[in-house]
Amino acid sequence: MNTRTTQLLTTLLKDVPLGRWLLVLSTVLAACASGASVALMGVSAWLLSRAAEMPPVLYLEAAAVGVRFFGISRGVFRYAERLIGHDLALRMQGALRMRVYDRLSRTTLLGRRRGDLLVRVTADVDAVLDMVVRVIVPACASSLVIIGTTVLLARFSLASAAVLLLSALLAAVVMPAITKRISKAADSSLVPLRGQLADRTRELAHCAPDLVAYGAQDAILADVLEVDSRLRAAERKAAWGRGLGTAGQILAAGLAVVSALWIGGNAVADGRIGGRILAVLVLTPLALHEVFGAFTGAAQTHTRAKAALLRVVEVLDAPQVGTGDSPTTGASEEEPSLVIDGLTVGWPGDHPVLSDVNLTVATGESVAVVGRSGIGKTTLAATIMGLIPPLAGSVTTTGRVRYLAQNAHVFATSISENVRIGCKDATKSEVVTALDRAGLTIPPERVVAEDGGTLSGGEAQRLALARVLVNHDTSEDPSAHDVLILDEPSEHLDVETATAIMDDLWASTPKAAKLVITHDPLVMARCDRVWDVG
Repeated sequence: MNTRTTQLLTTLLKDVPLGRWLLVLSTVLAACASGASVALMGVSAWLLSRAAEMPPVLYLEAAAVGVRFFGISRGVFRYAERLIGHDLALRMQGALRMRVYDRLSRTTLLGRRRGDLLVRVTADVDAVLDMVVRVIVPACASSLVIIGTTVLLARFSLASAAVLLLSALLAAVVMPAITKRISKAADSSLVPLRGQLADRTRELAHCAPDLVAYGAQDAILADVLEVDSRLRAAERKAAWGRGLGTAGQILAAGLAVVSALWIGGNAVADGRIGGRILAVLVLTPLALHEVFGAFTGAAQTHTRAKAALLRVVEVLDAPQVGTGDSPTTGASEEEPSLVIDGLTVGWPGDHPVLSDVNLTVATGESVAVVGRSGIGKTTLAATIMGLIPPLAGSVTTTGRVRYLAQNAHVFATSISENVRIGCKDATKSEVVTALDRAGLTIPPERVVAEDGGTLSGGEAQRLALARVLVNHDTSEDPSAHDVLILDEPSEHLDVETATAIMDDLWASTPKAAKLVITHDPLVMARCDRVWDVG
């Protein structure tokens, strides 16, 4: 197992209370369930052969009780193992998902394919469950059962036990290794191919109207079908490998049975063992077919799960972009809310987009930031917010920095929950106050459609504004040192709606410093000064 995935699983076990002990308990219960199946076959073989001798019924009572005990306990142990094992795996899955979301909140989504990222945080995270309940537990439990069965059979026939051990090595080591080698490429490619298919499907669904309008739907559909074809080819190759592994397990079990019959038959002929023991030696390996089957399944599942977890590890190991907070200082009313000194901005690993930027924004002042598209105005805003580190220079703010994004996303939930994106702990009264300040008269309980489909452009923009305002103190006098960054606040709005929103925004935040990224002359005219970044 890859060192990084091993470290990840170890960390997740620590995140779950008594995680290591639950894993051990689940493995022991699985071994007991499989051991009960083997014991059931062995005791049944002895009982049938002894009954054929027609002894008094009382002579068979102990064996009959053993058959009933192992038959019932097998189901009980299996149920307990599944209950505890899945509970542990689901808790680890939840802990990993929280870690992934926490890490994503500290990194940039730029350069990521959204559909592929969705697969990483859903299906790939689910691979933890497969790794626990389909790889670690069954492989360890089956190994314990094989060792125990070999030791017990060695009491009656060392040769039969040795052949059984060789058959187990064939089924548990050789066949999984061959199967894994044959289907490794296919199993490893399944996970990224599913991510590619999800990404292509998302693009197709999200852009369907535009694709139809421009007549490009056939090309995109062909691309989706091509990825689907590669995925199905990989699945067929992986299935072929599983079939080969199953055939090898059947061969190994058959070899153990035939060898036990031959060795045991000679031992009976020589008088070294009785006929009843021969039945036990021959029939017991039949019960190991289920045990042998766990290894090939575990090997292939391990390849897929490891590939999925490595994709999750890539998210967890992604470099943190910025700190999430700009540096703040305790400030008086006379100090400026925002000071930019010799700032050079750009995304990590890329070339600078703006260099030697200097700007001071006083308390309550509004500055329009203008410049041609693509020059780096939004990158500058991200640097001020602390989302990306400055390449040079410094940013100092004396209060909280809030951002009104261009085309802010509206979730398919209630108005109040959309507002709480800005402040998750906001009370109902604080949400209502923020909506009032944003000039949005929609009831907080109203549920909106995906992407704000049931809202007008002005309502969606006011909802985004409410997210910004709910972060402020909900008293009548918001903090005098807050900094508001507004990215194209009037984009896609008619003049009347844009003017109304600007009126409400300026009235709600009279003492907050405002940095307004815009191309709109009306918005520029409202600001105290215009700053051209070049």
